[in-house]
Amino acid sequence: MEAESRTLKPPRRTPLGRGVYVLPSLFTVGTLVCGYFAVLATLKGTLQIPANAEAARWSFDSAARAILWGALFDSLDGRIARLTNSTSDFGREFDALADVITFGVAPAFLAFAWGVRPLEPVYGAEIVQHILQHLRQAGWIITFAFVICGAARLARFNIQSTSSDRRYFVGLPIPAGACVIAATAHFFQYPLNDWKYGLGWLGVIGILAFLMVSRVRYYSFKTLDLRRRRSYLVIILLGLIVYMLVAYSEPVLLILALSYALSGPVSRGISKFRPRPPAPQEVHAS
Repeated sequence: MEAESRTLKPPRRTPLGRGVYVLPSLFTVGTLVCGYFAVLATLKGTLQIPANAEAARWSFDSAARAILWGALFDSLDGRIARLTNSTSDFGREFDALADVITFGVAPAFLAFAWGVRPLEPVYGAEIVQHILQHLRQAGWIITFAFVICGAARLARFNIQSTSSDRRYFVGLPIPAGACVIAATAHFFQYPLNDWKYGLGWLGVIGILAFLMVSRVRYYSFKTLDLRRRRSYLVIILLGLIVYMLVAYSEPVLLILALSYALSGPVSRGISKFRPRPPAPQEVHAS
């Protein structure tokens, strides 16, 4: 009886086991720190625009880099949790709250401060000032739509994460949408100074917001098993990608972000024009 009671006791969690559960949350904290820094850097760049354009460029670029680093931390926390079998309800909710700040509020703030607000002092004509006034109002609405669509996307993901196909995301993931904004600001760096570019920029933000709440599917890379043996050519390719990211971060990050954001609509369009196999004919018994 004593032996049976010992077997019924729950396993005692070792210090190493507790540390494994903390490790994914540390990466989530890193994501949150990146989002907080991005907001502060964007605010600093906004205050520097009238006086020092070069300092403002550096601040906006720092904010964009912080969001991109946050995307890296966000991709690692979930993968580490799955590899160490330390997923939890707390970690999922904590990650979602961090994503709202780092990939919702921070990129929306950056998108408005970098692509809409600097347009105001450039032109002096009355009709252009009238256009800029409406453009600024539209900027508030569209960037807020990006935040609320991203939050809705996260809520839907948390509900469907246990029942949906792990190979695909339904809708553009909010980190991917944030990376498009950050990679664009990182590529051009200097704030936009033409209302026509600002109008196109708001169009991009609106499309990203729509893709996040759409039913377009995106590949999730969750089924990619990093523990399997790979060819040495894969190691060489990964090394080249890392080198390109370090040496030519501006164009490479923009290409990667846009390619993933467009992969969903392109795949859906191709699937519609792909011929479907004929339906099997019914065989009637004679």
